[in-house]
Amino acid sequence: MANAFQERKLRGMFAAFDADGDGRLREEDFTALIARWSRLPAVAPGTELRARVESLLMEWWAALLEVGDADGDGTVDLGELLSLVDRLPLMVDAVTATADTVFDAVDANGDGRISPEEHRGLVETWNGRPVDMTGVFDLLDLNGDGHLSRAEFAALWRQFWISDDPAEPGNWLCGRIPEQ
Repeated sequence: MANAFQERKLRGMFAAFDADGDGRLREEDFTALIARWSRLPAVAPGTELRARVESLLMEWWAALLEVGDADGDGTVDLGELLSLVDRLPLMVDAVTATADTVFDAVDANGDGRISPEEHRGLVETWNGRPVDMTGVFDLLDLNGDGHLSRAEFAALWRQFWISDDPAEPGNWLCGRIPEQ
């Protein structure tokens, strides 16, 4: 089961996924997330990347529903989502595949690196609104080169979804961690 830190971190992501704010994830919430991702230039409708993003997000929804819908009501609440945290370390390949698709979607100029502006686009796409990102990229850019490589991003992505250690920088990948 998720520790208190993981719960705070994933509470923010749950809120981002929950498009209608009703406290329950449904297929419609993932459809809304796909629509938000489709606003990114590389993920425009009709593109190969749009198809990859849609497939990826709907596969995660199906897996989440299959494993997390403990009460069988066709929805997933925060508690059900948090019960899955212990399984994520066993799904490193799936988490990494997600990182690759997200990287491609966010790398707007196709240079193989994510800039601070592209990172902001990632966080604001997930959240569906502007987000205060002051100082966050500096926590992620461990080598200080002003960009995240695909390998750096993948490592940070795995930390975000799997880590229970508040000191790991990947915890900041999706923006500020809610205080409570």
